[in-house]
Amino acid sequence: MPTALVTGATAGIGAAFTRRLAADGFSLVLVARDRDRLAEQAAFLGRRYGVHAEVLPADLSSDDGLKIVEERLREGVDLLVNNAGFGNRAMFLSAPVDDELTMMKVHCEAVLRLTYAALPHMRAKGRGGVINVASVAAFFTRGTYGASKAWVVNFSGAVAAETSDDGVRVMALCPGFVHTEFHQRAGMDTTSIPEFLWLEADPVVKAAMRDLALGKVVSVPDLRYKLVVGVGRLLPQNLTARISTRIGRRFK
Repeated sequence: MPTALVTGATAGIGAAFTRRLAADGFSLVLVARDRDRLAEQAAFLGRRYGVHAEVLPADLSSDDGLKIVEERLREGVDLLVNNAGFGNRAMFLSAPVDDELTMMKVHCEAVLRLTYAALPHMRAKGRGGVINVASVAAFFTRGTYGASKAWVVNFSGAVAAETSDDGVRVMALCPGFVHTEFHQRAGMDTTSIPEFLWLEADPVVKAAMRDLALGKVVSVPDLRYKLVVGVGRLLPQNLTARISTRIGRRFK
């Protein structure tokens, strides 16, 4: 039975990945900070899908937490889903710098270190996969969040090129607005976002798994957001930055 490790596994896209992977017959390693929610998720997956789900509480914004997950990955998994992440409500100059540094730690350093820990075992076996959850925000210029997700996209592409001959696939998943706890946790007001722009987590994960199987390096689920990204790439960067900043101010 293959094994998948999912970070941010107790809610939103991460929880959707655990459901899909359990349905596909994966045993799971669930990573998040909240031990009780991890235990609840593991119990649910066991009851619903009959799979084993290992609970691994860890705070990926700390070195100790990262080391715990790195050690588990070195034992070997078949799929790593780097999903943990968060947003800051405030604009860059209004946010505490420590919050911005924590974001870089979780979105960039954690993704780098966990991917680095997982790949040797996968390459030795000649198969495996890494899905790094980024965002459509990676293609637009606004603050640390978008910049960190742009790093995830570029990093994933670079590693995918290095491992393509080894039977290992690496992909950046770039969803748009998804109905999860993400915005509520950040205290963002999302009432101004049109309903037609919202996606559901389960279809996002379905698209991600399909695109990974197809060998795509960047996955943008849903035609609506493929068009958004396509148009964004055609516009001057200073224009997209102004548009993104105006949209960001609506979340305050």
